[in-house]
Amino acid sequence: MDLEAESTITVDTVMTNDIATSCNKLIETQNEVAKFEEQLKKLKETEREYSEQTIPNLMQQAGVRTLKLTDGTSIEVKPYYAAKIPVSKQEEAFDWLRSNGFGDLIKNNVTLQFGKSQDGEASDLVGELKSKGHNVSQKMKVEPMTLKAFVKEQIQNGKDVPMETFGVYTSNRTTVKRNQE
Repeated sequence: MDLEAESTITVDTVMTNDIATSCNKLIETQNEVAKFEEQLKKLKETEREYSEQTIPNLMQQAGVRTLKLTDGTSIEVKPYYAAKIPVSKQEEAFDWLRSNGFGDLIKNNVTLQFGKSQDGEASDLVGELKSKGHNVSQKMKVEPMTLKAFVKEQIQNGKDVPMETFGVYTSNRTTVKRNQE
């Protein structure tokens, strides 16, 4: 057998041109999406400025809290509040809530990890805690990444898996990595 003939690879340049053209179209589309996402980010910032600063200031200067436009649109400035306890301040915040009579705002979830072969023990403990009057719930789940790896392995090994039951979606995806400049 001729070794030189076996190592010769024929490349269809028409196909590679089609692939290159499609890859370039993908990159152009990804660039457009990035451009629109940046524009959306700027629009949301402008919206926030009008909603939280410009219009409330103008309405305060005019001495009005509500306004009805000629097309029937109603405009009203209402107080808005947001809160998020920083992790570094969590203990301090909880102590304050408890010492000021607001301890009921703190939800206390108890979780106990069991291994794969300990389903019976877990169910028994949940039953025991419920019988003692504790409001306990048992949540069972398969971690998303574990399920994904399992399904991938089964499909690649030619095994049947209930696609609908596991919510399986398969497709082909192209990933483009660009150099950081």
